[in-house]
Amino acid sequence: MSKICELVQNSLETGYLTLEAEQELRRLLQTTKYGVSELNIFADLQYAGIQGLIRQESRELLESQGGVQDLSGS
Repeated sequence: MSKICELVQNSLETGYLTLEAEQELRRLLQTTKYGVSELNIFADLQYAGIQGLIRQESRELLESQGGVQDLSGS
């Protein structure tokens, strides 16, 4: 299993994307060759984030600093 898949799978299993994992994913996606399976699992992570199935540490930090508005209406 690739490092991209490991990071995404861990985030999906825990329901939480850490700042470190997000930064590592960004670095890996910019600097490594990856295949369809990595692209698909990354898309799964994005979808989970959009659906609110995972929490994102970077977003929580921004919200706590007043940098992002909650657009969900809740």
